[in-house]
Amino acid sequence: MVDTHESTSDVPDLPLPTVGHAGQLRDLLWRADTQGRIVEWSRAAQDLLGYLPGQLLGRNGFRILVPAPDRERADLLTRRVQAGQAVLETLRVRHRDGHLVPVEMWICPAEDHQGKTGTLTIAVETSGVRAMRDSLTVLESLFTQSPIGLATLGPDLRFLRVNDALARMNGVPAAEHIGKRLAEVAPGVNAAMLEEVMRQVLERGEAVVDVRRTGRTPADPDHDRTWSCSYAPLVGSTGQRLGLIASLIDITEGQQAQAEADRARQRFALLADAGSRIGTTLDLRQTAEEVVHVLVPRLADSADVQLLEAVLEPDEAAGSTHGVVRRLAAAFPEPSAPTALLQVGETFQVPIGSVYERVIIDGRPMNLYQADIPALITDPSAEPLRAYLSTRLGSARLVPLVARGKVLGAVVVTRVRSRERFDDQDCVLVDELVARAALNIDNALMYTSQRAAALTLQRSLTNSTLPQVTGLELTGRYLPASDHEVGGDWFDVITLPHGRTGLVIGDVMGHGIHAAAVMGQLRTAVRTLARHEIPPAEMLMSLDAAVADLGENEMATCIYAVHDPDAGGCLIARAGHPPPAMVDARGTLAFLDGSTGTPLGAGGRTFQTEWVPLPVGGLLVLYTDGLIEARDRDLDQGMRELAEALRDLDHPLEEICGHILRRVLPSTVRDDVAVLLARTVLGTR
Repeated sequence: MVDTHESTSDVPDLPLPTVGHAGQLRDLLWRADTQGRIVEWSRAAQDLLGYLPGQLLGRNGFRILVPAPDRERADLLTRRVQAGQAVLETLRVRHRDGHLVPVEMWICPAEDHQGKTGTLTIAVETSGVRAMRDSLTVLESLFTQSPIGLATLGPDLRFLRVNDALARMNGVPAAEHIGKRLAEVAPGVNAAMLEEVMRQVLERGEAVVDVRRTGRTPADPDHDRTWSCSYAPLVGSTGQRLGLIASLIDITEGQQAQAEADRARQRFALLADAGSRIGTTLDLRQTAEEVVHVLVPRLADSADVQLLEAVLEPDEAAGSTHGVVRRLAAAFPEPSAPTALLQVGETFQVPIGSVYERVIIDGRPMNLYQADIPALITDPSAEPLRAYLSTRLGSARLVPLVARGKVLGAVVVTRVRSRERFDDQDCVLVDELVARAALNIDNALMYTSQRAAALTLQRSLTNSTLPQVTGLELTGRYLPASDHEVGGDWFDVITLPHGRTGLVIGDVMGHGIHAAAVMGQLRTAVRTLARHEIPPAEMLMSLDAAVADLGENEMATCIYAVHDPDAGGCLIARAGHPPPAMVDARGTLAFLDGSTGTPLGAGGRTFQTEWVPLPVGGLLVLYTDGLIEARDRDLDQGMRELAEALRDLDHPLEEICGHILRRVLPSTVRDDVAVLLARTVLGTR
């Protein structure tokens, strides 16, 4: 209520003051009787004009408050009001200190205490009215012209007013919003969640800024859009909750740009990750599995790596493998996928005239569509797979594996329908990843082919069964550095005239098919020269010349020994090779400490022969450096380990050989190992 001072009668009820974010007007109130004498003076009037109630009550208000030039006009207004009119006018009112205050007055008839017609004056300072009008004009312009969606809602969350921008966002005319709730106008924007936010704004009296909502409205029913929503309470001068103001900004394009930037960063990260995760080994199947693990689930919902059988088995008859592919690796984590029909290792014929055949022939990637499925899956037993693809497949791409201009196979990637389809950038990324994978797979194929050739050569050149010779019990082992690598280590036993036996062990520098080939040449040379009864030192000189003829970078170490049972010992020559170990029948161990010699191919050509007694029951152990040498230990330590392994020899020779390998081999084998054991016995075995 307005605080007033009165002399004779009650003040009539007045409307609530004007409120809003544009400001608040202060109402000045006084009342006069039919003689113009002030009978009521409000606190607001006192504060603005400076007069105390006792200074005005009972006195003619216009004579005191209105300056002389305006009194005639004021009298005219008074007569009109007493005649029953209500008037609105702007007048100047004198402040107690003498300065004039422009005010806008609403003067209306009011019965005084004698029952006659007096006046009730409600005045507002003109400057306040102008400010209010300017503010309201600004607010009205903002509401009608702003590109931001604006609305006012009542405490029941029903629309009171909506601007054209919001009407366009929602695709519903502004008039059709009035009196309705959000769920009735735009049900596809998670209206329940937004109304809960609005209730909190009303209850707490605090604004909420930038609530994101994504959905579809009648304005664009086929696409999701995103809005930033802000809500502020609309509060009256006495604190009552009148409703709230809502503002909405369409941020779809910004969100899309941000999402695209995020996707670009993710794609870059995926490419970087692929560089470190694909091709970590030269194992073909592991490389294919690495491709699948990079693609699923970050880029695709499934991935299937398939290689042409003609690439995997090039020696097979061309007619039997033409157009046949084998699945090397696959990931189908989707629960409803018929995984029984998608097993790794399965082979199938590429359908003639299908998209798959065109991809293999042309070496270009293609998208797969629902219409392509019947031609790709023709086997009646694969009906579950065809049904799965028909119902769950959202998008798919078939990308050839191409390396050095040759198609090796293809990778199939898919997404289910619940995930967005592959876009152009996704396709570029998939194609790039598969292209990189093709190079790694090609390297693995070449390595597998070379390793297979090296193993074949090594096995063909290395004795699998040692001969029975006079006066010796023999056993030997060859261990490649790993399942993926072979080298040039070898051993051999040659039967010589007069009951003698040639024992040879060697190590060609390097690994792979080249080292195996050099080893084969040396083994052949040793066998040829041995049958001409070439002495050990001369044998090594001939081998040194042979290695030198192979090229400047070729080098090998070797031991050649000739055992003579009649003489009871061996004649041994070394070419840069680790010293043999010898154990007599009493268990005394020694390493040959004669001349080491220079490696074959080094050009030193200094080889000496040493006679080593080897009585019955004695053991001669020849080995390559892979047995005793490792990064985490020196040669001396390796030889000590070998000596420890040769303490207990009261076992069959095969068991002794196995014990040596288990005890002496380093935990991480980085080189080939060859071991040859010869134990002297009586007679012929």
